[in-house]
Amino acid sequence: MTWVILTGRQSDLDQVATPHKIITNRDYLAHPSLFRGQRPKVINLSNNYGYQSRGYYASLLASSRGHKVIPTVETMIDLSERKLYEHALPELELALNKCRKDLGGAFPAKVCIFFGIGPSKVWDRFAKLLFDWFRAPALEVHIKDSAEWASIRKIGFHPLARMTEDEEKSFIQCLETYTNREWRDTKGRTPARYTFATLVDPHEELPPSEISSLRYWAKIAEKMGVEIEPITRKDLAKLANYDALFIRETTSISNHTYRFARRAQQEGMPVIDDPLSMIRCTNKVYLNELMSYNKVPVPPTVMIAGTSDLELAAQTLGFPLVLKIPDSSFSRGVKKCANFEELKTLATEWLEDSDLLIAQKFIPTEYDWRVGVLGGQPLFAVHYLMAKKHWQIVNHKASGKPDQGGIKTFTLKETPTHVVETAVKAARCIGDGLYGVDLKETKDGVFVIEVNDNPNLDHGWEDSGEKDEVWIRLTQWFLERLDRPGRQ
Repeated sequence: MTWVILTGRQSDLDQVATPHKIITNRDYLAHPSLFRGQRPKVINLSNNYGYQSRGYYASLLASSRGHKVIPTVETMIDLSERKLYEHALPELELALNKCRKDLGGAFPAKVCIFFGIGPSKVWDRFAKLLFDWFRAPALEVHIKDSAEWASIRKIGFHPLARMTEDEEKSFIQCLETYTNREWRDTKGRTPARYTFATLVDPHEELPPSEISSLRYWAKIAEKMGVEIEPITRKDLAKLANYDALFIRETTSISNHTYRFARRAQQEGMPVIDDPLSMIRCTNKVYLNELMSYNKVPVPPTVMIAGTSDLELAAQTLGFPLVLKIPDSSFSRGVKKCANFEELKTLATEWLEDSDLLIAQKFIPTEYDWRVGVLGGQPLFAVHYLMAKKHWQIVNHKASGKPDQGGIKTFTLKETPTHVVETAVKAARCIGDGLYGVDLKETKDGVFVIEVNDNPNLDHGWEDSGEKDEVWIRLTQWFLERLDRPGRQ
């Protein structure tokens, strides 16, 4: 990766202080052919980021040249007036005040944050959050402290020209930390045009992709000029260093996966799963309404907003029936009720935490179809077999490891046309990303049970039918969006 540092004057930063190329913003603006054919990461250290200044234009034109840059002009505008960043203050002040005890009970009038790194570890939580909100090389935060609460008076840029000798020394150390990334041996490799981040949790019990599968993808992507790098939830501040994001943790609107998706979208990065798909797929109530509106076949369904709706569900669906919490995954929050008493007991318990539940007709099958759809086109097809002596593909036992059913693979040509067509129609209702559509095939037709925004994709499993074409098409999906003409 090529790092380029822009300064207002050549003398602002000593070249021996960093191994990266330093040029003035004037030279960068005057020579649009610089770094042609490359995608450098640009750190704009201009002393003035004011509207229509050289510093402003340097970041503006960096984006038009396809160069990643911090700060962006959006950040410059956000920090130009307090009223433009007031929406961030409640969260930032909450994180700030959590530092009080470790700071000995009082705050300084000003703190400098360099690349999301504070003056000591005490500031870590606040510094990372600040950098998440405003990705800038150097920021100064002015603090108004009282006995009970510290508030933020002002957030602004802290240019090199105003740094003390100690501050500049600390800044250079933070610059080195920020730009120092682990790289694999590049001997004999195809030079990477792009680097994709893959968000993983090494400790997740049922991840959508195993680490070994992502390593397999990396080998294929390497031949296409793409480097795949794993990141974890701690790496949000570094996300802008990458060109695209593939989320391979179980997604949730209420955890860090959604924040990563939002940040990637804000950076203009292609992302799977995108935030809107996460919102749409997460909630089974929404999915049922969306599928019904678009005439996608789903099992007979009754919405339950209170115990008064239970009788209607029983009369309409009969027993056994399936009760679902709207926001659930991997067969969690999905229970079969054999009679009215079981339904009433379970619904009463779940309604304490969810205002709505969904009840569906029980459709027993030996397997569920799972059709992967990418960019509105079928990607793979498999049977997920039911767990042993269980009615779901995953049996979450009261104790011990979850028991999963097996898998039977098919090529897309072997898969019944009506199954594929129904899955594609369902996925297109959600968006243009990667989805796993679960269907039940019966004598009465095919029914969509669920559309997953974060489907399983493992080597030797979901890719068994279409082989490496699955991973090639996944890589190509990102490349097509990165290579679109006029993309910034």
